[in-house]
Amino acid sequence: MVMRALQSRAARATPFYYGWVILALSGVASYSSRPLMSLAVLTVFVVPMTEQLGWTRAQFSGAVSLGGMLAVVAAPLVGPVLDRYGSGLVVGISSGIAGLCAVALGAVSQIWMFYLAYVPGRTVFASPLELGTSVAVSNWFIRRRPLALALNHVSQGSGLSVMPLVAQAIIGAWGWETAWYALGTWTVAVGVIPAILLMARRPEDLGVEPDGGAASIAANRRPATGRRPRSAAEEINFTPRQAMGTRSFWLMMLFGFAGFIVQGGVSLHQAPHFTDQGVPGSIAVFAPVTFAISQVPSSVMWSVLGERMAARFVMTASGLVVASGAVITAFASGIGVGLLGAFILGFGVGGLHMTARLTWADYFGRTHLGKIRSWGLAAQVGGQVLGPTAAGFVWDLTGNYQWVFTAFGINLAVVSLMMLTATRPGRD
Repeated sequence: MVMRALQSRAARATPFYYGWVILALSGVASYSSRPLMSLAVLTVFVVPMTEQLGWTRAQFSGAVSLGGMLAVVAAPLVGPVLDRYGSGLVVGISSGIAGLCAVALGAVSQIWMFYLAYVPGRTVFASPLELGTSVAVSNWFIRRRPLALALNHVSQGSGLSVMPLVAQAIIGAWGWETAWYALGTWTVAVGVIPAILLMARRPEDLGVEPDGGAASIAANRRPATGRRPRSAAEEINFTPRQAMGTRSFWLMMLFGFAGFIVQGGVSLHQAPHFTDQGVPGSIAVFAPVTFAISQVPSSVMWSVLGERMAARFVMTASGLVVASGAVITAFASGIGVGLLGAFILGFGVGGLHMTARLTWADYFGRTHLGKIRSWGLAAQVGGQVLGPTAAGFVWDLTGNYQWVFTAFGINLAVVSLMMLTATRPGRD
């Protein structure tokens, strides 16, 4: 009740729609807390940590997969908390856990210590932080949801672009230990208190309408296209059981799994793929950076397509782009073509994130969004579990990533074409 009163006073004191404050708070977490335990950041630590500490890449990648496995378990538990209490506590506490885990990573010397420090951080990255930020934005926006989610993803993409460069610079100057200390301290400093105090659950809790009432006005002026809801009155709010009874629910689960096998498996091993070919680490880092940067403009483009086209077409297109990027990366023999592959891969991954966050809310409504989205996220994280470990295992056996990256891409291309039948339940 104290938090609700504080949030109500803040909303009344804000001269514009309070949803933009929610978006800004989600953006801070997406810029700082989420990238910290991302594969785009971890990839620059692969070579220095494994070489200094004598670990195999499969051992190193296993921590990513274990964290993902725990995130699969955690996601259905986090969803009901978000539906009942909102995102503030989830995002704030998860940011604190991620930051403290990063600080602990700077002191590891044994593989079990690495797992003990990294796995909890990866778990909150893959589940509570992803759910907390995306559900918060989706709850506060309906008509403007594509734009709001795109802006949130711009924040995340910017963080994913900057943090690997900062990490690589610190590693080059002071070592990987100092890099973990610095990044973890930064995350704790900016990601905890504001989210806990100011992130309200839904606009209706504070006596305002989604989009500040603009959605209802726009809906009256412009007939609904049938492609996506434009106001609360046009939403169909499914229960989890009802959602699971639709074909689209299971197709979206499959798509998330196949798409994030590629995202996880290729992005973690991007930099090592090129350092294995003799590219210096200071140059190879630009592959994951390019991958991250390309997600920034792509999120805007995919949001425009999501506004104007049926979701199933956007999902198919984004999946095919990711598949193409994976195959190009697989056969890149130098950093030049590698950067092209990284750009295409990241551009498509921006679409995977955008369509996942947008489509679950558009298809199944806001009332049980946390619970329903948590199942979709579990499938997504499942792909992120399999991809890195499979790629690391194949590298340990063969000494290259070419065929495993290609297999990931072909599998996703097939699933993406299946998404053409994933219509919006009750509307299309």
